[in-house]
Amino acid sequence: MTIPTMVTGTATSADGTSIVFDRLGAGPVVVLVHGAITDRSHPTLAEVARVLSRWFTVVNYDRRGRGGSGDTRPYAVQREIEDLAAVITATGDRAMVFGGSSGAALALEAAARLPAITAARLPAITCLALWEPPYHVDSTAPHLPDDFAARLTTLIEAGRPGDAVELFMVRAAEVPADAVAGMRSHASWPHLEAIARTLAYEAEIMSPANRLPTAIAASLTQPALVLNGGDSPAWMRKAGTAVARTIPTACHRLLPGQSHDVAPQALAPELLEFFAREQGHP
Repeated sequence: MTIPTMVTGTATSADGTSIVFDRLGAGPVVVLVHGAITDRSHPTLAEVARVLSRWFTVVNYDRRGRGGSGDTRPYAVQREIEDLAAVITATGDRAMVFGGSSGAALALEAAARLPAITAARLPAITCLALWEPPYHVDSTAPHLPDDFAARLTTLIEAGRPGDAVELFMVRAAEVPADAVAGMRSHASWPHLEAIARTLAYEAEIMSPANRLPTAIAASLTQPALVLNGGDSPAWMRKAGTAVARTIPTACHRLLPGQSHDVAPQALAPELLEFFAREQGHP
């Protein structure tokens, strides 16, 4: 089997920020939107991109503040939506989009807020696949204060990126504090500190307090797939159910044996089936 050639490109967002992406394969465009503390080098979506590239043009990009992309201030969620729009425009005008975790929340917002294009008024995002958007839909979810993003920003501005990473992991990701303490001596910790400022961006996307944006989700008209792991926390599975019930065109699937840190070999076939179906292939 011929391995598709990867091409690295750059899109310029509306505010002038440079957004770097890897493009792999040929065919209809699929754009991958990462969640917290990852960039296009992360092995999960890099492998998903490789698998899907046999049938699609897969675009795996660095969100602003990560990897090779710029980070023009001040931050606003709308700027990230404009980043995604720039990547779509640079690679094919319209795209199917996958978002993981808080990246799923960003993709959902973008699908609702990006303008329609072409004379037929077709949406820039044609369909949407979401992996475990971490909305808090009942009291079993971890409590996050409304000023969570501000707290993270305060730590970053005080020169304490490691403490910002720890706060996010313990409070938002439910990683035990002793496990995070052990991670501080790991070789990957400097990388986490380097992109710690983007954790406040994730909190802005999910704010206030990770509440499900019901009106926005209910306004979507694109086909949507919501995925959860069978071994993920119950509150995440409830969130997935709530999202799928709110989006009028959505279906919900549970992947047995998968946690929030999903294996690419479990995720890729689900995305392939969904995107192929939306392109009219059996």
